[in-house]
Amino acid sequence: MQIREILTLKSDTIYSIAPTDSVSSAVSRMVELGVGSLVVLKNGEMVGLLTERDVIHGMAEGHDLKNAEVSTVMVSEPVVANAEDSVDYARDVMTKSHIGHLPIFDGNKLLGIISFHDVARACLKEAKFENSLLKRYIKHWPE
Repeated sequence: MQIREILTLKSDTIYSIAPTDSVSSAVSRMVELGVGSLVVLKNGEMVGLLTERDVIHGMAEGHDLKNAEVSTVMVSEPVVANAEDSVDYARDVMTKSHIGHLPIFDGNKLLGIISFHDVARACLKEAKFENSLLKRYIKHWPE
């Protein structure tokens, strides 16, 4: 299964924020939208990714998040994947990098963000399908 297949199940809306916006406004936006990350855009181009984890790290480092700009706590060079990459690749890179959100590109175009939850759901769906095929095969085993 390719990452592109996960994206077809999700909305194509990409939620974003500017690097100069405050972290507190970013947190409010994430809560309002019910998402765990925001793409940081400058002049329509991705310059970073802000996740819940980045906000917590910012707090731990003592940043005044009410007044701090998003650029002070965002990841400026996030791990990314290609839409043609496999779901197994996404799972592995997210696990090894300890990230919960992965920007997906097609060339230079940002297609969306997938979460570890999206990847886990896709892996479970694929495992259930394979399981049903195996059960069908065993049930019709020639004697």
